[in-house]
Amino acid sequence: MSGRNVTVILLAVLVLFLASNSLYLMRETEKGVLLKFGEVVNPDIQPGLHWKIPFVNNVRKFDGRVLTVDSQPERFFTQEQKALIVDSYAKFKVFDTSKFYTATNGEESRAMGLLAQRINDGLRNQVAVRTIQEVVSGERDQLMEDLTKQIDAAAQAELGVEVVDVRVKKIDLPPDVSESVYRRMNAEREKEAREHRSQGQELAEGIRAAADREVTVLKANAYRESEELRGTGDAEATRIYAEAFNQDPEFYSFTRSLNAYQNSFQGSGDIILIQPDSEFFRYLKDSKGGK
Repeated sequence: MSGRNVTVILLAVLVLFLASNSLYLMRETEKGVLLKFGEVVNPDIQPGLHWKIPFVNNVRKFDGRVLTVDSQPERFFTQEQKALIVDSYAKFKVFDTSKFYTATNGEESRAMGLLAQRINDGLRNQVAVRTIQEVVSGERDQLMEDLTKQIDAAAQAELGVEVVDVRVKKIDLPPDVSESVYRRMNAEREKEAREHRSQGQELAEGIRAAADREVTVLKANAYRESEELRGTGDAEATRIYAEAFNQDPEFYSFTRSLNAYQNSFQGSGDIILIQPDSEFFRYLKDSKGGK
């Protein structure tokens, strides 16, 4: 290989080396700062292809998307000095690249650690001025809204990041008090169940007594009405019989005698002792009932 070819190859390698150290690409999902001997000279590098001076400038890139910091569950005390285990997380993104680099040296893990500490401090202050009921349900949304505003203002001023949202994932009682609380809740529920059952039994007895009383009243009214109807029917029948028999009293006496004969001699062995001239045989002697 001639000396000219070696020179060309060395020049090509030098050009490639300088190009690789002079050109850099900034993506849409990234943010970064341009440094000159460690000092920020361009805090807002736009997406695209850029160049820098090798060995003089340096570029630090950060994730420009919304990131999540998941805090460890912490024990906080409410206004009544009751302990709660609160698990939370926050969404944030880099807002001021220059301040973010200065405060964290461009390390996302360090930023997350500092932000998690501020979230725990803010939660401790917010929980301390509220009751358990307010923390768990009553003012939970308000708590997270106030905490987001508070942490966002501090994070922008100190870390150069914008806190998008802070959320409480779970609220638990400490293990040392959970069992006693559950036992007390169980006892209260059993007491409430007994009260409901006793009230139900009392109500059932009242309904049953009212139903029995109503049945008795209905039966009495029905019996009274039936007796009245029966009495009215018997009276009407008696009146009709009286009118019919008054039209022919002799015929009425005759039919009564026939009924008496039929009732007296129902069996073949029936015997009756009576005087021959008795009134009983009146119509057997004379069909006209003569004496």
